[in-house]
Amino acid sequence: MHLEERSSTSSTFNQIRFLDITGSLEMMILQTLRRQPMHGYALAETIRRGSNDLLQVEEGTLYPALLRMLKAGWVSSEWSLSARNRRVRIYRISAAGRKQLAREVSAFERMLEGFRRVMGMAQS
Repeated sequence: MHLEERSSTSSTFNQIRFLDITGSLEMMILQTLRRQPMHGYALAETIRRGSNDLLQVEEGTLYPALLRMLKAGWVSSEWSLSARNRRVRIYRISAAGRKQLAREVSAFERMLEGFRRVMGMAQS
């Protein structure tokens, strides 16, 4: 995922800046595949458009994540032809992937609640 890099000497800043990006990417991929099976480029474009261009998933990030997810059994894949008659790998969420998505969403919601609480304290 394309993120703006910032340098800082503060270790606290670095800890806050690093949020399990890999888990978040996998959660977005699984959620996107829950709607419908698709090939990698379509996945990246759907995430980009769905985030209003705030998130851009690079090929060098997307395909290793898909490979990890295939190995974990969260997605399956099959070869097909695209609308442009090109050979593409279509990814589909599995039952195990649906369970993982539920776990990821729950953890993400808990993390957001923590952020909301902390930010609410700061405004008091």
